[in-house]
Amino acid sequence: MRKSRLIAGLAVSSLVLAGCGGGDPTEENVGGAFSVYVCEPEHLVPQNTNETCGAEVLGALFTPLVDYDPQTNDVQIGAGTAASVESPDQRVWTIRLKDGWTFHNGEPVDAAAYARAWNAGAYGPNAYGNAYFFENIEGYDELQVPADAPAGTKPPATQMSGLEVVDPLTLRVTLKQPFSQFPVTLGYTAFYPLPEAYTGDPAAFEERPIGNGPFRMDGSWQHNQQIQVQKYAEYAGEPAQADAITFRIYSNVNTGYNDLLAGNLDIMDALPPERLVGARNQFGERYIERPSSSFTYIGFPLYDDRFDDVRLRKAISMAIDRQAIIDAIFNGAYTPARSLVSPVVAGARENPCGDSCRFDPAAARRMLDEAGGFTGTLTLWFNSGSGHEKWMEAVSNQLRTNLGITSISFRSLEFAEYLSLLDAEDVTGPFRLGWVMDYPSPQNYLQPIYSTTGSSNNFGYSNSRVDALLNQGNAAESVDAGIRLYQQAEDLILADMPNVPMWFGKVQGAHSATVGNVAIDAFSRIRLAQVTVNQ
Repeated sequence: MRKSRLIAGLAVSSLVLAGCGGGDPTEENVGGAFSVYVCEPEHLVPQNTNETCGAEVLGALFTPLVDYDPQTNDVQIGAGTAASVESPDQRVWTIRLKDGWTFHNGEPVDAAAYARAWNAGAYGPNAYGNAYFFENIEGYDELQVPADAPAGTKPPATQMSGLEVVDPLTLRVTLKQPFSQFPVTLGYTAFYPLPEAYTGDPAAFEERPIGNGPFRMDGSWQHNQQIQVQKYAEYAGEPAQADAITFRIYSNVNTGYNDLLAGNLDIMDALPPERLVGARNQFGERYIERPSSSFTYIGFPLYDDRFDDVRLRKAISMAIDRQAIIDAIFNGAYTPARSLVSPVVAGARENPCGDSCRFDPAAARRMLDEAGGFTGTLTLWFNSGSGHEKWMEAVSNQLRTNLGITSISFRSLEFAEYLSLLDAEDVTGPFRLGWVMDYPSPQNYLQPIYSTTGSSNNFGYSNSRVDALLNQGNAAESVDAGIRLYQQAEDLILADMPNVPMWFGKVQGAHSATVGNVAIDAFSRIRLAQVTVNQ
């Protein structure tokens, strides 16, 4: 189990819907085609897609059970394929589906399609990255293979006992324990449905996914080049405004930006940081900048003995002048992070990190000395092509100056390869990662990243007290009741410092004059169906 919504780039989602240009669709600007910047997706099976580039593509191909209000992020039941999501006790949930929805191959989007998808997501041998979203459903454990089982052992079950197809339009979900946020989670990628065609050949499905969204695949995934989709004529929801989209795949953010300037690309939601000032002037009203739910951090590989001492980790944190980096490289666009939870989320606090996130080079040097110093080469890891080179170099310069660590090297890899090495615990030094929320709750910033079995716990971090507090918060009678418990867990995590909080971001994107009605939602996805093409 791993990453829920790890981000490749620097600029991601907006908590407030960011819209630019074009106005409301008219008869004159319905139809046409446009292009969108993405990096190479890691996967395109929804239950295994947990990074922003793959999620962007799937956002065109699938419609979720629920949606979120673009202004408040409140869950909107009725805005997706679910007519209702109800429970008398927050443990047994009944999901009633709208009638008339179909997959792109004509199969019905029924309760069985959701049971099929969630069982596939939870089935241990599939090793899908979003499996942890199903952990709280009864019967999940029976779909797992014990760690000490012989190779080739299959789980005792292939279907979770907590999923019951009551009738074609009714799915009953029984959880292991009450979870008040369950309806809020249902807009996430993991909970998308799958047609029977997936079961026949999952590998082929990934190359040409069959969804239930406003667009369908036009041909197959052309790896490292492009993915093309076209409007789905039988879509049961509000129809898309454009006829087709090309997702252009780039390995370098500057190449994409140059294409945007040249008119060869229409929408980009992550601009190179060194070109932001020029972008504001170049695009004017077509430049998008709003507060975001993104969180950038530098993680420690705790499976490497050299990073065992928390004093070393805190020394590195205190030796970094976050504001200086933000001012010099990002033109002041970000906010230094002194917590683990984005300030746009209810329950976030201004500075629970305290002195450990304060720039204090003298104290950092003393703490490093107390930890016994650092010997050997400190290797800083980050993914390439997304604008991280300059700020990671700035971090290295500060560590040299403020801690006296003179031997520092870099490892930079394409995002998919980078994630694979993180999964395999083959990273040998502090590593850059970013996060954008799956749903608006402190729990989503804490449990996936810091719980012992968290999907995005790339540190090897484990604290049983943190696990217990997170579980207690999940079982609270409401989201508000759980916030106090989540905050206690955050305090313990910050005391252990498995990662260095760096900053909270903004969406910084732009679009060409060819398109209008461009908006980016709270989950780093463009609202593709509403984009218009100026005819």
